[in-house]
Amino acid sequence: MGQTIIITGAGSGIGRACAEAFLEAGWRVGLIGRRAAPLEEIAAGSDHALALPCDVTDEAEVSAAFDAVVDRWGRLDALFNNAGTGVFGATIDEIPLEDWKRCIDINLTGSFICARAAFARMRAQDPQGGRIINNGSVSAHVPRWGSAPYTASKHGITGLTRTISLDGRAFNIACGQIDIGNAETEIVHGLRRQAEEAGKPVEPVMDVAHVASSVLHMASLPLDANIQFMTVMATTMPYIGRG
Repeated sequence: MGQTIIITGAGSGIGRACAEAFLEAGWRVGLIGRRAAPLEEIAAGSDHALALPCDVTDEAEVSAAFDAVVDRWGRLDALFNNAGTGVFGATIDEIPLEDWKRCIDINLTGSFICARAAFARMRAQDPQGGRIINNGSVSAHVPRWGSAPYTASKHGITGLTRTISLDGRAFNIACGQIDIGNAETEIVHGLRRQAEEAGKPVEPVMDVAHVASSVLHMASLPLDANIQFMTVMATTMPYIGRG
């Protein structure tokens, strides 16, 4: 019997690429996202995919989605905590408080709610255990210009990852973080436009397939091995010495 993963933000971008890669590799995949249509498109014709329209900031909706996966397939082996949003292109004095709250709510609180749901089910199941992978971003280490809410949320993800790793030891729950550079997705297209409009350099990007294969590798390890932090990015993207 194959393994089961829940992927949040599965309807587009990195989440969709990962969902398709895991399905191709024989995993059973719970697809969480705000919009039903793209999730149903990915799940169409597959007995190994379950579309779960859900707001990751809503605790009750998240709990119901995780229960649906366990009810259907019996257990949860992994979570890819990927749902997120960005606030870019403005200095801190130009950013409305509402934009800060939205970014923190989705990126950090949403990741906490989903990790909490996964941890509880992994702790209770038999055999006990599982793996949580958080999407950190290179912004968990170094900021890009005009990104205070996003950068703060991703630094928070690193703290969440480290704490889950520590808390999970007693329950055979591993936790790791993938820090992703510019992948060819809709969000990066928007960043490219913002950079051009601001007269700033356009950064190199990589194929999103490299992200999907990296997450699949992390998830496929036995639970006695863990990739604590992985950075995957375009080779020439500014990161080392970004300044």
